[in-house]
Amino acid sequence: MTPDELHALRPDLHRYCARLMGSIVDGEDLVQEALTRALGAGDMSRPLLFRIAHNAGIDALRRHERRFADKAADVPDAAADEDRVDPAVVHVALAAFQRLPVAQRSAVILKDVLGCTLDEIAESTGLTLLAVKAALVRGRATLRAHADDRVAPAMTDPDERARLHDYAARFNARDWDGLRALLGEETRLDLVSRAERRGKAVGEYFSRYAALPDLRVVPGKLDGRPALAVYAPAGAPMPGSFVLLTWEGDRIAVIRDFRYAAYAMELAASSFVADR
Repeated sequence: MTPDELHALRPDLHRYCARLMGSIVDGEDLVQEALTRALGAGDMSRPLLFRIAHNAGIDALRRHERRFADKAADVPDAAADEDRVDPAVVHVALAAFQRLPVAQRSAVILKDVLGCTLDEIAESTGLTLLAVKAALVRGRATLRAHADDRVAPAMTDPDERARLHDYAARFNARDWDGLRALLGEETRLDLVSRAERRGKAVGEYFSRYAALPDLRVVPGKLDGRPALAVYAPAGAPMPGSFVLLTWEGDRIAVIRDFRYAAYAMELAASSFVADR
């Protein structure tokens, strides 16, 4: 695959990675890692790309000591024919996927979210066809039992909450100089899937938003992390993108803006929890 062909698969790759990791943001990190590995791997098919993402995800889950189960432990002796798609899985909250061992999680995402064949799932995960069918049976049953799982964490750090609300207030007042004053000398800007900048060049970031007359941001949490939902136009019923901020003291160390990663909003719009 060419770099352009790999980039075209980024939305589907994120749908897989976000559910595998149980996090929209961690899913994007895994997408970037998988694409980097794929670019150095030579000839690449879609199943092999997802195999790379699958293996990278397992490595990441192990590093963070999240729930991980050996593939063999997921497989009963027999399973029904599961060569069909369960469309309800697409709407299940990310929190519910975290209840599944990795083999079940991967099989269900690849089949019911991305519509892969059983053979493609086997190639992407390294499971046998029987194991894929077994993982689908068990994984779907668990998801149905926890289909209403939702996580709505409250702001617990008062300083963190105050900084986020102050940023939102300055943004909504269009106080761009006030926002630039919050930047540090080495502030990094990550325009997800588009570009990165650092230092003085980050100040131009606010000029882009200054050119848009009708928008607002709302502070809250996404994946349990402080985040800002961006509504454009301001009266839109759902956010069009979101921004994550990392602070060092009273200065912004990292701005991570998902404005150009529209594929992430499939999950983010329903996962964001506003903090009024």
